[in-house]
Formats: sequence, C-alpha cells, structure tokens
Amino acid sequence: MSIKILLADDHQIMRDGLRALLEQQAGITVVAEANTGRLALQLAQEIRPDVVIMDISMPELNGIDATRQFTAILPAIKVLILSMHADRGFVTGAFQAGAAGFLLKDCTTEELIRAVHTVVAHQIYLSPSLLAPRQLERRDLQQSQQLIRMRLRLLTLPMMVAIVVSLSGAGCLP
Repeated sequence: MSIKILLADDHQIMRDGLRALLEQQAGITVVAEANTGRLALQLAQEIRPDVVIMDISMPELNGIDATRQFTAILPAIKVLILSMHADRGFVTGAFQAGAAGFLLKDCTTEELIRAVHTVVAHQIYLSPSLLAPRQLERRDLQQSQQLIRMRLRLLTLPMMVAIVVSLSGAGCLP
C-alpha cells in the first residue's frame, strides 16, 4: 500500500524538489500540492492523504493554524512540519497544534523518508538536530522535553520505550 502525501509549501521550487525526492521512494506517492494552508485543507478533505508535509510560513493560513484545523477536522491525517524555523516557539506551537512530527528544511532525504514512515506508524518524529544544544537553549530543550513527555502519554508502551531510548541516547533526558 502506497503512502499518499500532500505537499503544502508556498514555494513552487520546494514542492517540485520534494515531489522529485519522494516519488523516487517505493511506496510513496505525492497526490496533491498546495501553496496555501487553506488550499491544503481543501485538498485534504477531497483526497484524504495519509501525510501532509507542511511548511509553517504560508499565505492565507500558516502551517501551525492549518495543522490545528487538520487535527480537528481530519484527525487520521498525520501532519509533518518541514520548516526552516528551529526556535522553540515554532516547535512547541506545531506540537500543541497536533503535528505528528517536526523536521528542518536542511534535513537529508533519508531523514525526511524516516520521518514520513515514523508518523505513518503513529509515532512522533522530532528531528534529532532540534535536540542538539546548539539549536535550543537549555530551558527550551527542557520545555520541548516536557511537550514530548506529554505526547508520550498517548503512545503505546513499545512506542514509548523506543522514543525514550532514542532521546536518552541523544543525551536529552536526565
């Protein structure tokens, strides 16, 4: 079964590049593209993708507000934020809005594919680069950890163990 993806980014070149990268992967199909948050919501209601890869900074309806609406209207669809914004406010805001994952636009193709498969498996994905102290101040890291812990409560025990082991190995848990 192919994973159906909707790309939501206001830059055509980003959507073209993402489509080219994703469609080289077996089992992944890009089914639609949107250049605004509103169009992404409209297309998702019609097409019902498995994953929406969403930028934060978009016209008409930003990615965080669109994510909030996705989780209210279409809770089965997983929203994976792909953004250049690494600061705490955006990361926290995305997860509070219901995003299933967050990664930065400087990620590798392999990380993007891993993130897609992770959220499809009903797990939370947070780019490891966001856990590095150089990206987040200590207090920001602690707040992100608290948010992750809150999200962990919603997961099954095997998923929780895998995420905790991953965070612990990255030195992010006490």
